[in-house]
Amino acid sequence: MKENVPNNLEVGERIRKIREDLKMNRETFSEMIDISDVFLGQIERGERSLSIKTLCRIVSYTGNSTDYILFGKINENSDIQKINRILSKSSNEMIDYFYKIMKVTFETTKYIDNKKKE
Repeated sequence: MKENVPNNLEVGERIRKIREDLKMNRETFSEMIDISDVFLGQIERGERSLSIKTLCRIVSYTGNSTDYILFGKINENSDIQKINRILSKSSNEMIDYFYKIMKVTFETTKYIDNKKKE
């Protein structure tokens, strides 16, 4: 039976991609997840393994799933899960603000799509 063990290099590459997608440098991202930038660099290069605590901080901060970080598995609903993680940490006022932004965006997109069909 094949073991499903995370590969440090692949995990590090995914974490680097997540960080770069957030347009964050190593120093800023490491501060957000409470580790040193040197240790983050070692994780990203696959030289060191991350702890469960660090993994949980990355998941909590970025909204990416542990399955994606550890194994590269992308869930169909990963964007919805990311949104839900953000909302779960937000105040009621922020949730209302996000809702208004999404509503306007949805209505605008629908309007543009209808205009294209005409």
